Amino acid sequence: MKEAKDVLRVVGMILLGVFVFAVGMPIVLTVAGIATGIISFLIGLAVLAIKVAVVLAIGYLILVGIRALLR
Repeated sequence: MKEAKDVLRVVGMILLGVFVFAVGMPIVLTVAGIATGIISFLIGLAVLAIKVAVVLAIGYLILVGIRALLR
C-alpha cells in the first residue's frame, strides 16, 4: 500500500508540473513579448531623438554659414 501512495504522489507531482508548465509558459512568453516591445519602442525613440538632433545640428550649421557669408 505504501508503494501505491508513493506512485500516486509521483504521478501527482508530474501532472502538477505539466499543468504549471502548460499554464505558466504562455504567461512567461507574453511577459517576454511585452518586455521586448517596450525595449524596441525605447530603441526606436532613441533613434528618433538622434535623427532630430542631427537635423537640428545641420540646420544650425547652415544658418551659421549663411550668417558668416553675409558679413
